[in-house]
Amino acid sequence: MKKFFLLLALFSSCYSFAQITVWEEIKEKMANEKKTIDVEETIDDEDLIIEDDKNNVVLESDSDLVIPEAWETNFDNLMNSWFVINHTNKLNHSGYEENIHTSDEVYIERLSKLPNIIELPFNVTIRNCIELYTKRRRDLTEKMLGLEALYFPMIEETLDKYCLPLELKYLVIIESALNPFALSRAGASGLWQFMIGTGKIYNLEINSLIDERRDPIKSTDAACRHLKDLYDTYEDWNLAIAAYNCGSGNVNKAIRRAGGKKDYWAIYQYLPRETRSYVPYFIAANYVMNYYAFHQLYPALETKVPLSTDTIMVTKAIHFDQIAEVLKIDKEMLRALNPQYKRDIIPGNIQPQILKLPTIQAYAYIEKENEIASYRTEELFTNRTYVGNTPVAASSANRTQRIIHTVVSGETVQTIANKYGVTAANVRRWNNLGTNTNRVLSGRNLILNVDTGGFSLGNSNSSSSSRTTSSSTARVQNSNSSNKIDYSSIATVLYKVQTGESFYTIAQKYPGYSYTDLMRLNNQTNPALKAGQYILVPKI
Repeated sequence: MKKFFLLLALFSSCYSFAQITVWEEIKEKMANEKKTIDVEETIDDEDLIIEDDKNNVVLESDSDLVIPEAWETNFDNLMNSWFVINHTNKLNHSGYEENIHTSDEVYIERLSKLPNIIELPFNVTIRNCIELYTKRRRDLTEKMLGLEALYFPMIEETLDKYCLPLELKYLVIIESALNPFALSRAGASGLWQFMIGTGKIYNLEINSLIDERRDPIKSTDAACRHLKDLYDTYEDWNLAIAAYNCGSGNVNKAIRRAGGKKDYWAIYQYLPRETRSYVPYFIAANYVMNYYAFHQLYPALETKVPLSTDTIMVTKAIHFDQIAEVLKIDKEMLRALNPQYKRDIIPGNIQPQILKLPTIQAYAYIEKENEIASYRTEELFTNRTYVGNTPVAASSANRTQRIIHTVVSGETVQTIANKYGVTAANVRRWNNLGTNTNRVLSGRNLILNVDTGGFSLGNSNSSSSSRTTSSSTARVQNSNSSNKIDYSSIATVLYKVQTGESFYTIAQKYPGYSYTDLMRLNNQTNPALKAGQYILVPKI
């Protein structure tokens, strides 16, 4: 009998240990929230790893470097943004030698003279990263040199507020290429590329209408707090920076596999592939942004006199279209100054929200606040506050709105997807584009199905009032008894209703079609139309 109880106790203890082990594995996975979907498993093949004369682990060649995603997909979007177009001047520096040889000894000496707190060592990997900035990506580097004046002063001020090393400001070069609208394939957003979960931990408001990850000031404050917490955990800045990129779970795993060593270069080979490039890129950015002139690099842009702005507390639901049309200002400027509003809507009716405007327009807004709030309200805000439960025909209000976007010069599938908060894969699917297509001809119309949260997005970026929605040829069925229109086969375009127009007045523009034909074409039983509404009309 005693043997039986001993065996039972032994079995129970083994089962409990197995439960604890499984739970620890689950917690480990939960700690590994990453900002990219390209992070690979750690490598075990020692043939890929070499050591320099100081026993630092390095990559064999720069072919193993992972190019930051923001450098590939988001930089074109930034260069075509309102602020860059309107508040920078292009500079031209010609006639200089691009390829300047620099010895390792010179690199080491220059890095050692930087007034930094964070350790900035040198090895083969870091040299490869420096030469990526100074040789292969010179154009990109010169543009970022010109853009640093946009955000670095604000970032330095926030870093100093939290007593953090000022050289951390160079992380945004790798994270977003200084683009507050940057959106990764995995969903990380803003200057500091926060995932939704991490952003909410640091009190950033993220919902269908607001994304404070795209607010440069608030996201920078959150990033500083996050970096401070990571440093308090590891007490080593290179490990904290690595954890910012791949998550604490991956860094902790690498430390365990390295025998408990808490040194970035000691755990290097056990980190995800992207993170093995991340810290070297950071060190190289510190070098290049300070010693660019020694490599014949010059800022490609010059920031003009800063735009004088004021902030206003908005306490009503306001659409950017209302502000732009009443105050006669550029909607792209509103987006540039207020990037946190995802759908061009300020939900001030829920809680007071900040609106940033140029100083002159700020005074005009205060004077015309009631006029702005009432302008096109019914058209732009379609969500109902009360609805009866009597069975009725389906309402036209819908969270998803189909819009037509006309491609402008410089735009790509990825930048358009970022603008409307949809995926590039969906844009390609909706428009029958190839799976790898990114460049689209200027002037082409793209169909987008945008989740608006029940609010209207207003007009697309095109000035045309009609959009082609079918390329089929109109067919009219004739018979001896009557002429009947086959509505399903009519080639149609979208027509924007103007003030005072009705189905009757619009039908007069299309010979052979009556107002009842247009109503049937649009499955409408109610003849009422609203200004700004889109209806189907025959393609002429």
